Amino acid sequence: MTLQRTLLSAALAAGLGLALAGQAKAARIEIDWWHAMVGPLADQVNALATGFNQSQTEYKVVPVFKGNYTATLTSAIAAFRAHQQPDIVQVFEVGTATMMAAKGAVYPVYQLMKDTGEPFDPKAYVPAVYSYYATPAGQLLSLPFNSSTPVLFYNQDAFTKAGLDPNTPPTTWAEVGQDGAKLVAAGYKCGFTTSWQAWIQLENFSAWHNIPFATEQNGYGGTGARLVFNGPLQVAHIQQLADWTKSHVFVYGGREDKPEPLFTSGECPMLLSSTGIADRVSKAMPGAHIGIAPMPYEPSVKGAPQNSIIGGATLWVLRGKPASHYKGVAEFFHYLSSPKVQAKWHQETGYVPVTVAAYELSRKDGFYKKYPGRDVAIKELSLHQPTANSRGIRLGNYVQIRDIENEELEAVWAGKKTAKQALDDAVTRGNRLLEQFQAANP
Repeated sequence: MTLQRTLLSAALAAGLGLALAGQAKAARIEIDWWHAMVGPLADQVNALATGFNQSQTEYKVVPVFKGNYTATLTSAIAAFRAHQQPDIVQVFEVGTATMMAAKGAVYPVYQLMKDTGEPFDPKAYVPAVYSYYATPAGQLLSLPFNSSTPVLFYNQDAFTKAGLDPNTPPTTWAEVGQDGAKLVAAGYKCGFTTSWQAWIQLENFSAWHNIPFATEQNGYGGTGARLVFNGPLQVAHIQQLADWTKSHVFVYGGREDKPEPLFTSGECPMLLSSTGIADRVSKAMPGAHIGIAPMPYEPSVKGAPQNSIIGGATLWVLRGKPASHYKGVAEFFHYLSSPKVQAKWHQETGYVPVTVAAYELSRKDGFYKKYPGRDVAIKELSLHQPTANSRGIRLGNYVQIRDIENEELEAVWAGKKTAKQALDDAVTRGNRLLEQFQAANP
């Protein structure tokens, strides 16, 4: 009987121990993170969450894919209204003004870090990245995450085949036209193509040449901003691209990153796209020699090039969650901003390192010597001190406005409108949306 009691006691103790262990494991506070990353980038997002989860035992970050950038933003807004919001949501840069206008929904990062006592140094971040998401007083609203800027990818093997110097990419738009014509003559489907046409060919083109995209400092000065990207330089640039479509020097391949396969398949040897695809391109083209160069510019414009502006997205914190969650969010943000984690993210994706320490660590590790061109984005962003025209764009209803830009540009490529007609129409249509936003957010 004594032996049976002993065995029973041991079994009960073991069962209780397992139950307590299970309760301890379940007691982790879950932090929901909605994001828009797909493919290898989604794997990287999951790896970041796993790394943080393994670094401590109190919190568990749970990444959840919610569709593309627009779908993720829309889902977060709807979820907040239904009181089912995540703790963190990834929002692309054009959604910044929309998030700022969502009164009572956002927990600003600067306030979050202060309230939770988590270390936070604004000077640790790359200035061009930090300022895009900060208030006029320099207070950070959302955490810089996958920041990018446009760069020129070019196939050095194709350049050699066409009789061009593989180590001398075009630096001006005239040279893009000349090199593109030689590539077409050498048998390629086109000279170059562009991803994210509105972001690169209108928004960044304007900043790169230090000309206004909108009034009120591109929207940073207030909700009274109005679009002005139908100026002479922008019109001439878009018309030049339209003219090049006739000889296939330029070929339009679709919105967002749809044109990327034209480059990776070898059909178009030049691609203007986000630096964030650098790793994806190298994996899609094993054995190929791919160069990365700055965006072309118009040398007739005094002071050009100025500096590029960022794209990508940041992490916004939503209010309405239990107070216990926010300490975990703050710790996660501190983890994401640490030099080693940030440098790894930068090196394995192609996105810009958002902290100076991560950039310096990558440089000291010899990453840029091993992978030439991966530092071009940083150089573009920091080429000159940002001006009112090149700090960035902060406009209300901008997700819809960018759709308008895309529609009007597509009318140009299809030969249905001249560049001037299309840009004039885009400005008129876009300004109606800005007026609506201003009326709703006086």
